[in-house]
Amino acid sequence: METTKITQSRRKVGTPTGASGKKELRGTVVSDKMQNTAVVAVSRYVKHPKYKKFMKKTAKFSAHNPGNKAKEGDMVTIRSCRPLSKTKHFEIVFDK
Repeated sequence: METTKITQSRRKVGTPTGASGKKELRGTVVSDKMQNTAVVAVSRYVKHPKYKKFMKKTAKFSAHNPGNKAKEGDMVTIRSCRPLSKTKHFEIVFDK
């Protein structure tokens, strides 16, 4: 008897999309007090494995904000990039 393994392809939050192959996330700027840096809070809903209740999880990322264009409260898209500092691995994407 053969046992077949059923696999489901689910795209996880933050997986690379598009031609660039880099992670893109949407979030809200919660702090823009640093020079050329903004802290972006990214929220997502996760189902609890045991209780099956959906919970809101929030993660904060430091992102490169050239010229301090993004202000606190703005909804922005961030994209992964090479490490720019110890904690900064994302850049804010500005549409042209």
